[in-house]
Amino acid sequence: MSKSLSPFTKQQLLPQEETLEIFKRKGELFIGIPKETAFQEKRVCLTPDAVSALVNNGHKVLLEAGAGNGASFSDKDYSEAGAEITKDTAKVYACPMILKVEPPSLEQIKLLNPQTILISALQLKTQSKKYFEALASKRITALAFEFIRDNDGIYPAVRSLSEIAGTACVLIASELLSNSTEGNGLMFGNISGVPPVEVVIIGAGTVGEFAARSSIGLGANVKIFDNSLSKLRRIQTNLGRTLFTSTLQPKNLTKALKRCDVVIGAVRGTNRAPIVVTEAMVECMKKGAIIIDVSIDMGGCFETSEVTTHRNPTFVKHDVIHYCVPNIPARYSRTASVSISNIFTPYLLKIADDGGIENSLRFDKGLKNGLYFYHGILTNKSVGEWFDLKYSDINLLIF
Repeated sequence: MSKSLSPFTKQQLLPQEETLEIFKRKGELFIGIPKETAFQEKRVCLTPDAVSALVNNGHKVLLEAGAGNGASFSDKDYSEAGAEITKDTAKVYACPMILKVEPPSLEQIKLLNPQTILISALQLKTQSKKYFEALASKRITALAFEFIRDNDGIYPAVRSLSEIAGTACVLIASELLSNSTEGNGLMFGNISGVPPVEVVIIGAGTVGEFAARSSIGLGANVKIFDNSLSKLRRIQTNLGRTLFTSTLQPKNLTKALKRCDVVIGAVRGTNRAPIVVTEAMVECMKKGAIIIDVSIDMGGCFETSEVTTHRNPTFVKHDVIHYCVPNIPARYSRTASVSISNIFTPYLLKIADDGGIENSLRFDKGLKNGLYFYHGILTNKSVGEWFDLKYSDINLLIF
């Protein structure tokens, strides 16, 4: 009887070991943290504790000397956490991954190596076309942390800084009301037998919510105005109490402004913040009342607002004290730095665990949302339309 001809050998017909997909090896990050040079910027991206967590996971951190001084973190703190400290700015910018709070200047972009990964704020409204052309020429992969979304669809960096700004408004107003700064000598507190301070908040977003939370905590009477009923409903739910809320009707708003001691403006717009309070309304306000315009970075929501600085934060117009500093969280640089660091650190560890930023972008939609440059190709539609630049859909580049 002849042997049956089989296309397989006896060895091949035996059960074989299953071959599984081999994932990329965990990546090692080499992160450069340069010193912030932007006007009045004192924040830093990573705290010494965050650096320690990264170094213990096998990553390298190169920090420019003095980068943490503005947030009261010394070079010694970072050195003990495992970071390498250098005074050579060019050496820091030569790292494969750069972490910054403010976007780099054109001079700083020149120091970047081709194919560098840049993670910083973008601040679209303050940028120029040259900035994006410079990044494209270096084939940079750039992420804007204010565009990164978490699993709930919230922008964690924007929310954290808005929480700080909202709480800070009340602390600043409390300071400005006192006699030490030309104020009316009113105390921001519920003292028995003394009528409470009247606070008007325009805008029921995160800034408005935290300003209201702090004002109520100090015993103030709070009135909140917003044109979104769902936001007004949500703020009452989040604060766990019924408050005076109203849509932005001029008659109601003018009446509230005449009586209030403090008004906080936190209204956002798509391009420019809408002017909600006219000059005539400001003229009706009490002498020595306080205006804090948190929307000033988008043009301001008070007609009388003018940009001020942390060094000279206030001016008086129509006997009303105006505080119009664009970057309020920088006033509390250490708290803001810890907040930003808490957002950055898990993402950095995840990028490493995924085997590099390519894989993280492939699987993390929220991180992909923060990407605006991929190997020198513009991937953000808003930037492309704003500056009339050619852009590509990131999903066609990463799949």
